[in-house]
Amino acid sequence: MRIIGGKYRGQRLFVPPGVNIRPTRERVREAIFNILTQGGEKFGNRNCVERAKVLDGFSGTGAMGLEAISRGAARVTAVDNNKVALMCCRKNIEYLEEKKNIDTILADCLNPGLTNQSHSLIFLDPPYGLNLLQPAIEAFTNNGWIGTNAIIVLEMSNTEKNPELNNFTILDQRKYGKTKILFLENHY
Repeated sequence: MRIIGGKYRGQRLFVPPGVNIRPTRERVREAIFNILTQGGEKFGNRNCVERAKVLDGFSGTGAMGLEAISRGAARVTAVDNNKVALMCCRKNIEYLEEKKNIDTILADCLNPGLTNQSHSLIFLDPPYGLNLLQPAIEAFTNNGWIGTNAIIVLEMSNTEKNPELNNFTILDQRKYGKTKILFLENHY
């Protein structure tokens, strides 16, 4: 697995063998970041990554947050409740020498605790089939993690139903094999 674009393009990332982590495939990650960086009318014709404060929930290896930093995000907060995954994420952060721009938090994404640091770009990629997206979005929103007009990128199995969320608008929806990606905007 490697970084697809930006200043760290081509840099390989560590993925621990034998651990139940499902990193976002490179092709899907590339498509997500192309959509976010090229903006388009649905996204207000803006690059949603540059200078963004990013939340990488269910971060695993940290690939989404590291890709965002590589493409100009200002800061990333990676949250995961799996100690092995978070150690892997920290190893990748150290390898790219980005400790000053990326925070890692060992926490449950369904109960992340309060923060006064809202984020403008959010990636949520929980294990498939467990219906964790809706409660995770609600928990992050209710605890101050998701800023007004933030862009939220959800990754799920294409067999899963879209979460039912008030105060969020679906901007775009894409399918890549067995993966479905939803792009939302928060109006809360």
